Amino acid sequence: MSENLPARSRLVHDALRAAGITGEIVVLPDAASTAALAAAALGVEVGAIANSLVFWSDDEPLLVMTSGAHRVDTAALAERLGRTSIRRATPEQVRDATGQAIGGVAPTGHPEPLTTIVDEALAAYPELWAAGGTPHTVFPLSYDELVRLTSGTVAKVD
Repeated sequence: MSENLPARSRLVHDALRAAGITGEIVVLPDAASTAALAAAALGVEVGAIANSLVFWSDDEPLLVMTSGAHRVDTAALAERLGRTSIRRATPEQVRDATGQAIGGVAPTGHPEPLTTIVDEALAAYPELWAAGGTPHTVFPLSYDELVRLTSGTVAKVD
């Protein structure tokens, strides 16, 4: 089945299987590059969308997996993490860090593991949906699987 996926999504698929996560990557007919679009396409609450947001912090990429219902308070998160600052990564920094384009960044399948923060609010949803490496691909997983997959640190992000 993975051979029918875009190349970036095949990398995500392989990383999911290596982590023991069995959720299948779904190819959507239309791009779902925002949490609202993904939620509408899947018929789920926007909060159940695990947004992959890439920031730049202390000279390195920082992946924040946040609920689609939240905005990241970068100043508060930097203070909680003891970092100098957190700012949005440029499209080029996102591509360099993840190998994926903004709007389709998956929590895995990157060239190198990224320091990751997982929004504690995502724990409220029994099933999450995350991007599968392109704006047209998504996959389901549980909160515990997301934390394990990313080796993420759980934190309040808003």
